Amino acid sequence: MLDAIDQQGKAVDPQQYRLLVDKLNAELREHQAHPALDELLPHFPAAAELYENLQYAHAGLVRTPLELSLSSELAAREALGRMARKG
Repeated sequence: MLDAIDQQGKAVDPQQYRLLVDKLNAELREHQAHPALDELLPHFPAAAELYENLQYAHAGLVRTPLELSLSSELAAREALGRMARKG
């Protein structure tokens, strides 16, 4: 449901959105050790992002693909290097 709301691009009542996020967070906390989460979360990006945020304090960005993170860091370094050479 959260993914559908995010994708529709229409204004949503902030209180209702927050209530939905809070309920989903509660379910994710309750079932965080469930083995099916690894199979389920890739199909629901908004829920996967919430789950990652819940785990961030002790695991960092555990669901962010390493390749994407690495390529972003390398691109930023290259851009900074180009700027330094021009500057």
